[in-house]
Amino acid sequence: MDSELINAIPWNSSSTVYQRRPLHQWRWRQNYKQENILYLSGPQIRTKQSPILSPTRFQYPRLTTSSALPNTASNHPPPSAYIPPQTGILSHLPKQVVPYAELIRIDKPTGTYYLFYPCLFSTIVAATISTPMASPLSIVGTAALFFTGALVMRGAGCTINDLWDRNLDPHVARTRLRPIARGAITPEAAIIFTGAQLLTGLAVLLQFPTACFWYATPSLALVVTYPLAKRITYYPQFVLGLTFSWGAIMGFPALGVDLLSNHSALVAAACLYASNVAWTVLYDMIYAHMDIKDDAKAGIMSIALKHENNTKAVLTMLAATQIALLGAAGVAVNAGPVFFIGACGSAALTLGTMIWRVRLKEVSNCWWWFKHGCWFTGGGIALGLFGEYLAQFTGLYESGAELTE
Repeated sequence: MDSELINAIPWNSSSTVYQRRPLHQWRWRQNYKQENILYLSGPQIRTKQSPILSPTRFQYPRLTTSSALPNTASNHPPPSAYIPPQTGILSHLPKQVVPYAELIRIDKPTGTYYLFYPCLFSTIVAATISTPMASPLSIVGTAALFFTGALVMRGAGCTINDLWDRNLDPHVARTRLRPIARGAITPEAAIIFTGAQLLTGLAVLLQFPTACFWYATPSLALVVTYPLAKRITYYPQFVLGLTFSWGAIMGFPALGVDLLSNHSALVAAACLYASNVAWTVLYDMIYAHMDIKDDAKAGIMSIALKHENNTKAVLTMLAATQIALLGAAGVAVNAGPVFFIGACGSAALTLGTMIWRVRLKEVSNCWWWFKHGCWFTGGGIALGLFGEYLAQFTGLYESGAELTE
């Protein structure tokens, strides 16, 4: 018998404690009902309730094939009972507020960072071509507004997603205890909460120039429809990319750059947007591997299921696309070497390392790279872009040109 089965047996069942026995002392028998019965032969065993049991048998659920046997403890279903948070920010909030904080994933801010980075990228690129060139203080102030908006709208997106998935989430181990799925928040309350979040997002949006309102409004259609994509296509990550990357456009009107009259800015914004779409599909493909087994059972489609056997090849293609489009955005705005070495170079290094080292069969490892890859790749690109801005703002390139003459 497989050692995995022995390890899977609930040794501490109720008040009875069974001692582990060598594998050769276990054997299978089938009774007349064709139920699988596990007998213990060899030395007798003791329990708390009876001094001596011999022979002893252990009733185990009927298994049809060896593939049905759980091979790791991590594959066992999680507990069905909800346990209130004992640590972290959620443990310090009032009990009535915790479900709403869980709904917007306030304790898991990685999604907010991923939503914010495209806004930051476009803000820094736009700063180099704005007239006059935007000051560092303008970049910081604009980025702060974008981060606030990302925090609010990511929460609204999570709420909308959980409303659409309220009948699917109970079937996925990772999502079965989300507030709506477990009944802590009713759909009606979640809809009201969504409205409040959207109004807050509108208040943040109105702090930007008026043009930003018209550029931002179409993205709401993507926010609402993304959860439907996983029901009709194996590529919902592409729709998520269109949604999460919208900020790659917003930095230009935020700093007064008119995309309709400035052709180079329009090309740069389009390339930057497409680059971020590729990045989103890449990191969310890794994220989707965390739920690949449950998604298949629940009928949820994802790119990870479609390309399960050649995931790393697809990830490599997406990384190459992202870097190429990022470089094209730099060419469109006549960026200097700091842009290509800092932004494109760091993207190539961090993405290559992640694709090489991520272990797609391990849920914890996929989560680690999803969480930290945000900082590795997003932070590297942002530093490269800001380095390019500083080189232009301080006249570094002009000084270098004068020295060569």
